[in-house]
Amino acid sequence: QTSYFPFNVTATVANVCTVSAGAILNFGTVVSTATNLSGSNTITVACSSGTAYYVGMAPSNGNTAGAGTMKGTGGDPDQVPYQLRSAAGMNGKIWGNTATSTQVGNGVAGNGNGSGQALTVYATTPNANFRPDTYTDTVTINVNY
Repeated sequence: QTSYFPFNVTATVANVCTVSAGAILNFGTVVSTATNLSGSNTITVACSSGTAYYVGMAPSNGNTAGAGTMKGTGGDPDQVPYQLRSAAGMNGKIWGNTATSTQVGNGVAGNGNGSGQALTVYATTPNANFRPDTYTDTVTINVNY
């Protein structure tokens, strides 16, 4: 005799996203008379296949329109303004931090395919007329899904 007992096999696949970024977005070494400076960096977003995601960028000053300031070292009072953008150039589309899990806002949208998807973030600054120094800021990448 043979007895049969059926059972179900199930799996739950969760929506998951991870993000990584290049080490630095660098404007380079420039003279104080330089104008319309730009730099770029690549971030990689990897989300589960079919997962809609929206990426926001937040400078350390919390500006939701992606307008940050780089600070010098030590007692240097100068602050170099910069603008985050999703397209190259001084008039490229602004990349800010109003994206949510359902709306792109002023961020960038994507749809996960299970692999890393490269996105380029650009930054611009109108000039370099500041004290000689090394200026830095930290940008937080927010992936909403």
